[in-house]
Amino acid sequence: MKVHWIPGASLGIAALYLGVLGIGFSHPNLRTYAPPTAPPNTLGWKAPSSEDIPAGAPGELIRSGRRIFRATPWFASDHAGNKLSCGDCHLAGGIAPYSSPLVGVPELFPMYNSRAGHVISLEDRIQECFTRSENGTPIDYNGPEMRALVAYIEWLSKPEPGRKKFAGRGLVKLPGLTPDPRRGALIYGEQCAGCHGTNGAGLVPQFPPLWGPDSFNDGAGTNQIPKMAAFIEHNMPQNRTGTLTAQQAYDVAGYIHQQPRPAFNPAYENY
Repeated sequence: MKVHWIPGASLGIAALYLGVLGIGFSHPNLRTYAPPTAPPNTLGWKAPSSEDIPAGAPGELIRSGRRIFRATPWFASDHAGNKLSCGDCHLAGGIAPYSSPLVGVPELFPMYNSRAGHVISLEDRIQECFTRSENGTPIDYNGPEMRALVAYIEWLSKPEPGRKKFAGRGLVKLPGLTPDPRRGALIYGEQCAGCHGTNGAGLVPQFPPLWGPDSFNDGAGTNQIPKMAAFIEHNMPQNRTGTLTAQQAYDVAGYIHQQPRPAFNPAYENY
């Protein structure tokens, strides 16, 4: 069999070879070659991981705050008055969008709080959670629980150079609707009772109680129908999120609002 020489082929091969050599000259160790980085502020927000927790005392404080956040009745038992944890309202450890996430919250304080009627700090806001959502008592401003929770929230909110800011703060915006508690009872029975129980007691720690002695008191923000509806519409049911309409969420919130729960202690009105 004859081999036919194609004019210009050797030139092409030579050019390709030289091109490879050129890469080699530009990057002496090809194993360390990396593509150019993405332009600033084009990468999505990245949640911090356990590997990012610093060593030593600062890291242990963050871990302690995470434990309190995830299992408040167990790790802040002297101050928690029910079976709710911080993470029951601030989902996924405080980073789930539109579930009142805590990412970026420290930079918002100090702020004026209309409910308290004065300017509050981040620590004051944590006290609100303990006296209202936790139906408990205030923690020491300089105590280990407060320092740990603040450290954890600040760690969640650490700057991410070159990345987009966290999106999804607060709750989703829903139109003002009129709830129908009767219809809400039916929806609750079909969509919610499987996890939270027909009596609203939940199954702690997997599913939090929604009413009764172990739930939030009537001074909590979650006891406000619009806030509860916004939380439900975006986040519930957890295995079928996005299946409830705004009206259905309002109906369920109206039904939950009618159920018995502890009364807020007026001694803590400053929070």
